[in-house]
Amino acid sequence: MPVANAPGSDIDLRSEVRQFHLRVDQAAARLAEKHSERLQCKRGCSGCCVDGITVFEIEAENIRSNHTDLLENAEPHPNGACAFLDSVGACRIYKDRPYVCRTQGLPLRWIDEDEAAEFRDICPLNESGPPVEELASEDCWTIGPFEGELARIQSATGTMARVALRELFAKKAAER
Repeated sequence: MPVANAPGSDIDLRSEVRQFHLRVDQAAARLAEKHSERLQCKRGCSGCCVDGITVFEIEAENIRSNHTDLLENAEPHPNGACAFLDSVGACRIYKDRPYVCRTQGLPLRWIDEDEAAEFRDICPLNESGPPVEELASEDCWTIGPFEGELARIQSATGTMARVALRELFAKKAAER
């Protein structure tokens, strides 16, 4: 389902998504540099690339519009891992990967409002170094602000629809 701009709006949502991804990449790069000694994530590391991830329709449309040939003619990676991995575990849509994929591996922190508590996590491959609980807040990727910005962009379409990444493979999804 192609994403349309909100009725009466001259906002270019694809451009907004591209600008959003750029801001995420810049912020993530600062943290990746700060944690460069502990981060083991490299091309082909796909431990976080699990099946079942969903994205907002605006990010799905970004992938559809930039990877038509792949989606129509290639096989998705076998079930159990992200459909967009190739045979050696590299991402076939890396330049256009969704938000959730752009922050993997970084130390994460989030606030659970119901429990009035802060939680933190990091990929087990990146645990060496100071425990994530001891890092300064600004040295972690705070879950919430960027997700809210992406939801705001999506809401301009009039729907909060989400799409499973595997479902983007047109022919393959129709055959299942």
